[in-house]
Amino acid sequence: MSGGLLGGGLLGARRGRGPRAVLGELAMIAVGVLFAFPFYVFLSISLKTPDEVASDPLGPPSGLHLDNYTTAWREAELGQALFNSTVVAAISVALLIALGSLAAYTIARRAGRLSYTTYVLFLLGIMIPLQLGMVPLYQLMRDIDLLQTYTSLIIFNVGTQLPMTVFLYAGFTRALPREYEEAAYVDGAGTLRTFLGVVFPLLRPVTGTVVIISSINVWNEFLTPLLYVGGSSQQTLPVAIFAFRGEFSTNWGVIFAGMVLAILPILLVYFLLQKSIIKGFASGLKG
Repeated sequence: MSGGLLGGGLLGARRGRGPRAVLGELAMIAVGVLFAFPFYVFLSISLKTPDEVASDPLGPPSGLHLDNYTTAWREAELGQALFNSTVVAAISVALLIALGSLAAYTIARRAGRLSYTTYVLFLLGIMIPLQLGMVPLYQLMRDIDLLQTYTSLIIFNVGTQLPMTVFLYAGFTRALPREYEEAAYVDGAGTLRTFLGVVFPLLRPVTGTVVIISSINVWNEFLTPLLYVGGSSQQTLPVAIFAFRGEFSTNWGVIFAGMVLAILPILLVYFLLQKSIIKGFASGLKG
């Protein structure tokens, strides 16, 4: 009897939906299909032979032509490029978390004109177009002999991503209660110890947001790695695939297979940490 009541309740709920709810669901499905279409194109072309790509680029593949992936991995030296991108992204994100969280904690907890001015300067770093500094930055890296090295990319990534990192951390820190910090101070803990032992563990949601945003930006960066490390053994995945395209300009199946291999690691990071991004952004805007 309880099952019948439950089934009847669900049926009544379905019948009670109006045309607006149905149209909303259809619109959501349409948007989902629209966003999924590029992934379909990537996978489909990466599994096709050159003849299939030329005759029907948008149709499904006739079979799993996995040779495209092995060719892309071997000929474009994606293994070394993957290692380079991982090193640059990991060090850049670690430095962003350390520097951004400490700077934001100081800004959020110390009221004063200097703290407010520093925060405004960080916000200006978000709004100023990055392209204005491309030529001076390249000349600076060349003059201090940092071209063709990981260091040049790490410095660039940390400098460009730090304003957004401080913005997110500062907003989240302002929303945290001060009672735990005050208790730590009473127990004799210093500022750094209080931050590391009490505050930073509470910043885990916004840290996940910082990891996702920074990793995606660093991983997908193309122009700066092309200028700084292009043609060297330190080149990252986007640069390696770009050079690979010049050599195999007609074999789109191999090129798309390389792009699929390049986006898989960052997609994995995103899916693992996606729950943190909304909470981190909401807290940052609140602050």
